[in-house]
Amino acid sequence: MFEYAGIGGLIILVLNIWAIVSIIGSGASTGSKVLWTLLVLLLPILGFIAWLIAGPRSSKATI
Repeated sequence: MFEYAGIGGLIILVLNIWAIVSIIGSGASTGSKVLWTLLVLLLPILGFIAWLIAGPRSSKATI
């Protein structure tokens, strides 16, 4: 298992929290939100990258 320590671990933690907050605030179905959240929690780096590429977006429009 990977171990994240120091500033790298802190950065990963902050990015994963941001991803989970965005997932919960998205307009996706509940099941989809649960699956994406589990993916980000179980695979911190790969899950975050997958969410960044293909995950549900926040319901807020960004310009």
